[in-house]
Amino acid sequence: MPPRLLIAAVSGLLLSAPGLAQDAPAAAPKERMSTLIVFGNDPCPRSTSDEIVVCARMPESERYRVPKRFRGKREDAPAPDTWANRVSTLETVSRIGTPNSCSPVGSGGQTGCYSQFLRQSRDERRQAEAEAAAIP
Repeated sequence: MPPRLLIAAVSGLLLSAPGLAQDAPAAAPKERMSTLIVFGNDPCPRSTSDEIVVCARMPESERYRVPKRFRGKREDAPAPDTWANRVSTLETVSRIGTPNSCSPVGSGGQTGCYSQFLRQSRDERRQAEAEAAAIP
């Protein structure tokens, strides 16, 4: 088939495709379905001819609670940190260039790095001991 005839045949098919799609019968509308949670003695709404209503009844005590799927602790949640540790960290970070600050800036920065290393090591050891004591 010559290229011009091929192009004409393909374009003819493409132009007729929307017309073919319009000849198909319209699909019947699907029934709608609503799922609701009602609490205590609240009434469940009635179903209508075009909508099905399904109600799940929960006790009144659950009305304002966080849903159960959100209540537990997350496995990927960071460990809680006390305010005392946060303040200590902020104090250490804000001491730049002063003695015992563990920074490359200032005359006494080198002495603070060793102190910081010792403090961190001591805290880790205490935490490990506390965890070991907590496990029976």
